[in-house]
Amino acid sequence: MACWVYEGILMFGVVFIAGYLFGTLSQTRNALDNRHALQAFLFVVFGIYFTWFWAKGQTLAMKTWHIRVVDRSGQPLSQWRALLRYVLAWLWFLPPLAAAAPFALSGGESVVVVVGWVAVWALLSRFHPQQQFWHDALAGTRLVHHEPAKK
Repeated sequence: MACWVYEGILMFGVVFIAGYLFGTLSQTRNALDNRHALQAFLFVVFGIYFTWFWAKGQTLAMKTWHIRVVDRSGQPLSQWRALLRYVLAWLWFLPPLAAAAPFALSGGESVVVVVGWVAVWALLSRFHPQQQFWHDALAGTRLVHHEPAKK
């Protein structure tokens, strides 16, 4: 989970650059204009980021924590499997957001629902035989400890 938090910090830079690029190219003057288009654009940018790095084995945060993503046989991921893992990783967020949408919850209430779901989803990994996250089990991937080669 620490790697996940660090990844979020790094993603702030990706969001900043992508948001700036989107705002410049679309000539958006107000943050609420083109909101759905920006969200779709960021979804694609995140997909490219994660698919690219996972196919190489590690994101920048994963390198720091010596974590590598591999398929079930221990081989590097293909682009398609990395993309599948990205789509399935949205199971961390989409179910609570979809469940909260009809109720017009405040921002704080929405955060509680999302954080509660993330905690439950993380705890559910304890029920997997190899204690993998369920999106990894569904995608046929797994996280492994990877020490870099000594020079």
